[in-house]
Amino acid sequence: MSNVLTSIEQFLYRMSEFCDRQQWDEYLAQFDEDSEFHIPQWDSEHVHTTDPKREMSLIYYPDRAGLEDRVYRIRTGKSAACSPMPRTLHLISNVQGEEQEDGTWQVKVNWVTHFYRFGESEAFFGRAEYRLRPDGDSWKIRRKQSILLNDKIRHVLDFYHV
Repeated sequence: MSNVLTSIEQFLYRMSEFCDRQQWDEYLAQFDEDSEFHIPQWDSEHVHTTDPKREMSLIYYPDRAGLEDRVYRIRTGKSAACSPMPRTLHLISNVQGEEQEDGTWQVKVNWVTHFYRFGESEAFFGRAEYRLRPDGDSWKIRRKQSILLNDKIRHVLDFYHV
């Protein structure tokens, strides 16, 4: 099991690097076409929403096409919120995983993303849960849910912040 968790950690570190270096094709390739990406909204101080189809979310993409659209807007300059793109540095810690009956892995991590834009440096932080499936010597993301713990934010939140 430790070899599997090491492999998962390395996968997540590569994902972070792809995002930080804005290597969008490599980043997107880590997601299954039907993978879900969800950042729920807080319902109260300690309870967040759970159903993105019925409750508010900070970000919700039911499949990879949502991420592809965001990347398209970034690349073409059609997203004013991303111009200029911030510099980011993703840090991941406390990686824990458990194999599921269907052969996928449920993985939990803590994360911090430092970002720099317009002469200011700030950070978002939280917890994330991934559903990963084996893909040859690596993994594919079936689902990513990030819980943003500092959701009182002064800047636009986007997928590359989490």
